[in-house]
Amino acid sequence: MDSPGYIVLSHLVAAQRATAVTANNIANAETPGFRASRPLFGTVLERQMDAGAPQGGRDLVFAQDRATWRDDAPAPLMRTGNPLDLALADRNAFFAIETPRGERYTRAGRFTLDEEGQVVDPDGHAVLGADNRPIRIEPGTARIEIRGDGSIATENGPAGRLRILSFEDTQRLTAEGDRNLAAAADMRPRIVDQPGVVQGAMEGSNVRPVLELTRLTDEMRHFQFVAQMAEREGERLGSAVERILRRR
Repeated sequence: MDSPGYIVLSHLVAAQRATAVTANNIANAETPGFRASRPLFGTVLERQMDAGAPQGGRDLVFAQDRATWRDDAPAPLMRTGNPLDLALADRNAFFAIETPRGERYTRAGRFTLDEEGQVVDPDGHAVLGADNRPIRIEPGTARIEIRGDGSIATENGPAGRLRILSFEDTQRLTAEGDRNLAAAADMRPRIVDQPGVVQGAMEGSNVRPVLELTRLTDEMRHFQFVAQMAEREGERLGSAVERILRRR
């Protein structure tokens, strides 16, 4: 395959990647604490070997999938009245949870109590306190009050404080599933003293479905256009090979 074919294929892969990211955003439009992702593409310039660019010509340009960045735009808060539904006013703060793979971070504050009185997320992972241990509420507790700084109190007295953290560069956090994030080994979290915990509310997704559907339609049209170019390039190469064989 010659250079035009490789260029078309690089753009085809990029278009497919963009479509997949947007489709995932749409699928999580109702996922609590979800933040939309955006693909980041670049171009790779390559000059033809042992040949100068012809007059009026340009270098070859290939599409390159560079990364995916997370849109940190604020999401709407939904009032639920559930005392264990929590939202964070600090847009760069995260709850810490304990998982089989280690400590993970989330903004999806839809928590419940398990049989042992531990505060857990929808997957059963324990929510960690400031002492880095799971938070427990005594069975039969009737009133749970969670203040803005993350401290927890019941009618029986203090019940701990939520471990709420922030990171210098949240874009380096790696998504695990739709809600959880993992930090690299060299990332050092910081304790957030005043995270602005809102009790009885839940952060929604910052995905705007109408805009995402519009973006998806545009990306699918682009994908179809590039796919047609790839098909025509294949026909061109086949025609060229056929002519060469006829001359022989």
